[in-house]
Amino acid sequence: MGSNIRRNQAAIDQYRKGLEAMLGDITEIDKKVLNKSVNAGLREAKRITPVGVYKDRQGGFMKKSWYTNPVNKSYNGVSKDLFNTAEYAEYVNYGHRIVRNSRTYGFVRGKFILEKATGVVDKTMVKEFKKAVEEVNRRHGR
Repeated sequence: MGSNIRRNQAAIDQYRKGLEAMLGDITEIDKKVLNKSVNAGLREAKRITPVGVYKDRQGGFMKKSWYTNPVNKSYNGVSKDLFNTAEYAEYVNYGHRIVRNSRTYGFVRGKFILEKATGVVDKTMVKEFKKAVEEVNRRHGR
């Protein structure tokens, strides 16, 4: 997966350089692309989050607990966070031991929801930057 991230980052950097050459300041385009990408990741995280089914009630607290922050502008670009506020989200995402009476009886494998959503964010970001470059090219007649 590491080489995939480098390839996606290289593609994003290439599109950003092209946009900067045409427009100069591309902060608004960065914000728009980042918003769309992280929102796609949020949809994916909510879609693949498991929901507990119990005898007397329906679960879904962890699915409802996925949130994003507003876009923040910093000295090196823009950022936006995708996170879950449920206390047990880390155990579902990464897995955990099963312990009874101080003895380990097994291990529950993680679902890696956040990692899958991050992959969707990366892919969407590359597509959105391509669209932004094409839109700017159309607008400026190139």
